[in-house]
Amino acid sequence: MSRTALRICPLCEATCGLTLTIEDTRVTGARGDREDVFSKGFICPKGASFGAADSDPDRLRGPLVRRDGELREATWEEAFDAVAAGLRPVVEQYGPHAVGVVLGNPNVHTMAGGLYPPVLLAGLGTHSVFTASTLDQMPKHVSSGLLYGDAGAIPVPDLDRTDHLLLIGANPLESNGSLCTAPDFPGRLKALKARGGTLTVIDPRRTRTARLADRHVPIRPGTDALLLAAMAHVLFEEELVDLKDLAPHVQGVDELAACIRDFTPEAAAAACGVDAGTIRTLARELAAAPTAAVYGRIGSCTVPHGTLASWLVDVLNVLTGNLDRPGGALFPLSATDKPPRPAGPGRGFVLGRWHSRVRRHPEAKGELPISALAEEIDTATDEGSPIRAVMAIAANPVLSAPDGDRLDKALGSLDFMVSVDPYLNETSRHAHVVLPPPPPSQAPHFDFAFNTLAVRNQVRYTRAAVPLEPGRMAETEILARLVLAATDWGLPCSSEAESSGKQGADPSAVDDLIIAQTLGKAVTEAHSPVHGRDPKELAAQLSGDNGPERRLDMMLRLGPYGDGFGARPDGLTLDKLLAHPHGIDLGPLEPRLPQPLKTVSGKVELLPRPIVDDLPRLKQALSERADELVLVGRRHLRSNNSWLHNVPALTGGSNRCTLHIHPEDAERLGLLDGAPVRVKGAGGAVTAPVEITDGIRPGVVSLPHGWGHDRPGTRMSHAALDPGVNVNQLLDGSLLDPLSGNAVLNGVPVELSPLPAPR
Repeated sequence: MSRTALRICPLCEATCGLTLTIEDTRVTGARGDREDVFSKGFICPKGASFGAADSDPDRLRGPLVRRDGELREATWEEAFDAVAAGLRPVVEQYGPHAVGVVLGNPNVHTMAGGLYPPVLLAGLGTHSVFTASTLDQMPKHVSSGLLYGDAGAIPVPDLDRTDHLLLIGANPLESNGSLCTAPDFPGRLKALKARGGTLTVIDPRRTRTARLADRHVPIRPGTDALLLAAMAHVLFEEELVDLKDLAPHVQGVDELAACIRDFTPEAAAAACGVDAGTIRTLARELAAAPTAAVYGRIGSCTVPHGTLASWLVDVLNVLTGNLDRPGGALFPLSATDKPPRPAGPGRGFVLGRWHSRVRRHPEAKGELPISALAEEIDTATDEGSPIRAVMAIAANPVLSAPDGDRLDKALGSLDFMVSVDPYLNETSRHAHVVLPPPPPSQAPHFDFAFNTLAVRNQVRYTRAAVPLEPGRMAETEILARLVLAATDWGLPCSSEAESSGKQGADPSAVDDLIIAQTLGKAVTEAHSPVHGRDPKELAAQLSGDNGPERRLDMMLRLGPYGDGFGARPDGLTLDKLLAHPHGIDLGPLEPRLPQPLKTVSGKVELLPRPIVDDLPRLKQALSERADELVLVGRRHLRSNNSWLHNVPALTGGSNRCTLHIHPEDAERLGLLDGAPVRVKGAGGAVTAPVEITDGIRPGVVSLPHGWGHDRPGTRMSHAALDPGVNVNQLLDGSLLDPLSGNAVLNGVPVELSPLPAPR
């Protein structure tokens, strides 16, 4: 019998609502949910392929445990016993930092990934934490931390009300948006133009987004910060700075003017490949617009000056009075945010509280650069133990991080490794234990992370569309049991599971402990809606079918729209949210300053000391010229992470692993369309077919990320049919943005050599 069920799509940051068609327990179709309060029926090819991704036959159905050198099927009890037996001796002998935790991008797309990794990290106490953020967005977190005192306080462009949008290093028509949660990003850009607004795109490639723009500026890769600094210089030089209502909340404007005096458009033009007149026009148009927003993404983050570029995006929004202003860039307010505290000075944001062992990279936001993972495993130093065990949760760094060959070897040398992954992929094939979560149709969904970045305040929750299949374990339970197996929580074991140790305890004990700790703290805070009340009485009021739902109910009730456990009867609860299956609209973004600020001064600190110290390095870049070819990445609308290459409906066509090159460069190098070319970088060489296109700037070539599915021992049969090449193998991991530790993935020099066509 056919039925329908609602599900929020977990395949990209747009978080669109879906209506699934289900035959028995199999998803046979997906369309946009027209009643969804946020996405209003929009769907992209990834969402339309939800059923194919969900039922991929290569998904693992049960845990694997390595025995006699081979991964073999095991029971869940055997798997968690093996985790405890493998991890705890490492901690006992070498200490917690000998355990590395690697968190991949999919964690922010699942409810389990939002609730349990923080608990796991707190329990382990390891400093060896690596995430996909240092391959993508860490510069934005660092710049926000320095500006606002909170690395999570990221303003997003008010797409639906702005008059002028300037995008740099962003291609939302392909990505659907990033650090800016916006279903139907293409439709929102078209609406901007329809109401008379202006769209400017700065990108070395003429992307689909650039083709929609009123102005496309093909910048030289890696020089984003120089261009933005020159624009800020123009605002000061031509007396166009106008903070408007922001003025009482900002410090350091005059000092900033002095620090960027040397970044004139004329000085920056040659390095950027953008003439001075265009730079001045960009600044003047930004200042003249009734409302405007500057938005930068991965192209401006994964470069040598990624933090400075991210900082300058917000600097331009501040100098034009467009930060925290309707039509500008505003701070979202999620339903599960902490209750707004009284405005005032905070603790601020600090970098470098600890460092990596080998190259002494400073931590940022509690993380070390994932580019350093291999050396932290395979290199001995006088300081501390190398990493001897790794917990990889929804992560495939062999493909996503620089120099996958070295990391591949390093992972193979570990004493122990556990992967939480639905696939046996390039990384999880090294694990001693693989714990596969169920398909997304069998899991609930709430967007803890993306609602904090949404262009409209709203809240939505969908329960599992399909019952958990026999033999499967919910991802929330997998991660809760992983917490019990890997950490010393002091939780009692059930009498039936004493032989299994703490990993045999009821996983709901983890949720109960978090609830007790959270409510215990909330009742002591003067600004909390439950100040002075009994935590046990509050916990007894929580609803939900399980621990994760009870935690969600608690967060909603304590949050800015919540009922405060009865203090605000019309407020939000889980029961109220469940009664609105298409979500609840909480209204447009609104100005919030100074409340989000947690800086020591209580103001936007426009010129923090780490930025000042890094500006001389940017000044040196004014005289740099890139004579060689440089590489940039790219993505496709039908792709996201590497595992989507295993879904036939999302591969083929234009979603191919080819080297884009401009006709002038192809002719100069004797390259023919479709012919193989050898691409060599500091980390190695790969061979890919040539695709000649005038959609890329001369002097620049492009390879997509997420490919390279040709390693033995994996079980991704469709991806292996057209494996492509791993673009990150061209990198040796030595190039990092020093403030954030983010890998430099764009604007890196490469050499091309034509190869004879295969016979």
